[in-house]
Amino acid sequence: MFSMRRPDRRALPNRALSSGAFRFAGLMAGISALGSMLLLVAVAMVTNHAIAEGLSDAVATETGILVGEDRELGRAELVRAIARHTRAVHDHAFRYLLVDRAGKRLAGTLPLAARRVGWGEVEIVTHAGRVRVLANGVTLADGAVLVVGGDMEDLRQLRDELIGFTALWGGGIVLLALVGGLWAGTVFLRRLDQTNEAIDRIVKGALSERLPRFGISPEFDRLTANLNTMLERIDGLVAGLRQVSVDVAHDLRTPLTRLRHRIEGLLDQPEPGPGDRVGLEDQVAACLAQIDEIIRIFSSLLRIAALENHEARAHFAPVDLSALLARLGAVYGPAVEDEGRHLHLALDEGVCAEGDGDLLAQAITNLIENATRHTPAGSRITVRLLRPEQAASGPVVVVEDDGPGVPEDQRERVLQRFVRLDASRSTPGSGLGLALVAAIVRLHGGDLRLEDGDEGTGTKMGRGLRVVIRLAGRGLA
Repeated sequence: MFSMRRPDRRALPNRALSSGAFRFAGLMAGISALGSMLLLVAVAMVTNHAIAEGLSDAVATETGILVGEDRELGRAELVRAIARHTRAVHDHAFRYLLVDRAGKRLAGTLPLAARRVGWGEVEIVTHAGRVRVLANGVTLADGAVLVVGGDMEDLRQLRDELIGFTALWGGGIVLLALVGGLWAGTVFLRRLDQTNEAIDRIVKGALSERLPRFGISPEFDRLTANLNTMLERIDGLVAGLRQVSVDVAHDLRTPLTRLRHRIEGLLDQPEPGPGDRVGLEDQVAACLAQIDEIIRIFSSLLRIAALENHEARAHFAPVDLSALLARLGAVYGPAVEDEGRHLHLALDEGVCAEGDGDLLAQAITNLIENATRHTPAGSRITVRLLRPEQAASGPVVVVEDDGPGVPEDQRERVLQRFVRLDASRSTPGSGLGLALVAAIVRLHGGDLRLEDGDEGTGTKMGRGLRVVIRLAGRGLA
């Protein structure tokens, strides 16, 4: 017997690390980390650019103020303004240099190397270390040069902080995703182990076993539900096959035994004379009739199997049920009258359905023959066809008699193969007629019910039997 290897639960963490869930989580972690880093880099670039623009605007504004003071108040006032501004600015955010035309320093703390006209960067040495300064130099009216510089240390610190922040949070995102992936992989593997154990028991023959719910996502739960539905169907088919095998062996043993005894009797008889030939032909004909009955039983079984496999749906087409039942009434009415019963039709006009007309005719014919066979002489058999009650429902076919009926606790059983009630043992048949009807109705997406007949219509033998077939509406179920 095939058996699946039971998973080692002690190795579950190692298996989780190699699981598809963990690998998928790792991939998502890498993508998330990369996206976060790109986002933070973009933020850093935009922030640096904004701060740089703000610094350059501030330097330009400071330069314009000092140039205006030189023009309006004179050089001496400009020197005092530079000294005043140097003392007032926090942490020396602005640095200055004023040199005359000959290059002599007049004011400011920037080195003489910073003397240049236009924008540029200057590196200076302070007590805190090397500092880069964004400088803007302008030429005054008498040829002197004024340089105003803005400290770029804030930009450097911001850049370093953003880099550290990006690395920290990128690593945190990756770690969090990997931990989550490990947890998801562990949970997934536990659920998968439970499913594999259930499958192992099913493979070993426990067909009543069902797969447990994953409980992780609706998709997996829907898959599990569909698989369980499939297992229920397989279990039903296997049980039906097992029951059919038992029923075939039981129901065919008696006719095959009788056939064997007949043939043995023929072999034991002496050579027939001219006057005995007719009797021999009768016995051979009886043997052939029994063989034909056995062949008919097997043909019915094959027909039911084909219907349960839905092989006949390829032949479905619109069927005029009103016309179909009218034809059946015309054909079987005289035969029912010959049997001492009465066939009555009550059909709505223009009722149609989607299906196989021959199979539907077979089902109604079986019900009429069944009612004729199991009701006393003088019984009334009624076939009704009703329009759909609403758009979503389908047409209803009712075959009703006023015979003894079927006990309520036996109505599901008589729809199975080879089932014949004690009262029917004396009549010909194999117990496959109603099973074939049930298979045809299921094929057409309908439902079949056995009920008591209308109050007051039954004979002294019972209340009668009503067989109700409701076909599918708006296509097949």
